[in-house]
Amino acid sequence: MRRDVPYGMRPDAGLPVPPYWEASLAGAPVGADPPGGGERLLEAAGGYWARRGLESDAGHVLAAPGAEPLLLALLAATGGDLVLARPAAAWQEPVARLLGRPTHSVPTPPEGGGVPDPFALLETVRRARAAGGDPRLLVVSAADDPTGTVTAPELLHETCEAATEAGLLIVSDETFADTLHHHDTVLLSPAEMLPDHTVVLTDLGATLVPGTVPAALARFPATAHGAAWRGRTLAVLAALRAVLLAPVASAAAYVLTEPAEVTEWIAAANRLHARTAAAAYRVLTGAGATCRPPAAGFQLYPTLRAPGLGAEALEERLTALLGRPTPGGHHFGDDPNEPRVRIDTGALHGTTEAERRTALTAADPLAVPHVAAALTTLADALATLAHPSDASAETGSPAPGS
Repeated sequence: MRRDVPYGMRPDAGLPVPPYWEASLAGAPVGADPPGGGERLLEAAGGYWARRGLESDAGHVLAAPGAEPLLLALLAATGGDLVLARPAAAWQEPVARLLGRPTHSVPTPPEGGGVPDPFALLETVRRARAAGGDPRLLVVSAADDPTGTVTAPELLHETCEAATEAGLLIVSDETFADTLHHHDTVLLSPAEMLPDHTVVLTDLGATLVPGTVPAALARFPATAHGAAWRGRTLAVLAALRAVLLAPVASAAAYVLTEPAEVTEWIAAANRLHARTAAAAYRVLTGAGATCRPPAAGFQLYPTLRAPGLGAEALEERLTALLGRPTPGGHHFGDDPNEPRVRIDTGALHGTTEAERRTALTAADPLAVPHVAAALTTLADALATLAHPSDASAETGSPAPGS
């Protein structure tokens, strides 16, 4: 039985707490919102999605304290098995395991993560059903954790067509949709292609609210079956008492209206993520790692030059070298024998509020001393992994594992 617990496995943005968040909490009401969210929060969420081309109203939206309880409620409301991309965010499969639901993983194509290869998806579903399985729900993430990539519209369209052919409902995890590094990157939602068969899920901790605050939204199809799905999901949330505290709900409702102070903060954060992720990518590939170039978020997913190490051993070794968690690919459903880890670039921004604020506001964050030092530490750690005998010779100690 697996013992790893996915709590804390989300990538850290490495940002200070936004001043608008603390100001929004001041004078907020006490208590808790009703299950699924109060009217003010749900109306703000509808406006948030409408500005992104997905018309919504409060009757088609739900809120919960994090993406995990939302997916749990969605699964409980739907029945059947879960289909995941491989690799997938570390928190998804354990949610299905809590309900005793089987999961079926489908490899992603070489050019990007988060969305299964369409032909492999059809074959996986066919085999699962032939073996007595009941795959019904496909989770995709066009802006992806762990890879930090963005799925090309053509591939997303083909996968949506395959999901339709296979009779799968789609949950589109769009947590990182607002973290694109460049304005010219095209990101589409499955809800634009299959509006009647897609639930959009987003965890606000990647952008709008501090990462330590559990707050997430789900948008349901504006159809009779979408309303029924929402109703069953709401019933599960109510049974679990999975509600937002009133101060969090009030502050989230404010930031979802996206006033100038919020959009300016997100733009500054994305500029920082783009610079530090690109720098870390150069360090990784310069050290011989194989890695998809970053396009969103604050995470990279390289296969490293690490002789004799699988994912678990590499995680342990690199965590010790860097002094911060670097989860191995086995947490994301990947081959545990591959030397693959997720590198969270938010850690480059500093460990204190002051350091993170300095990185965020710097004209050139790569010139900030503590950011430059963190990149050097990463380069040194990669060199130690690639040439452990050289490192042990310099220190006069035996190579790790010898």
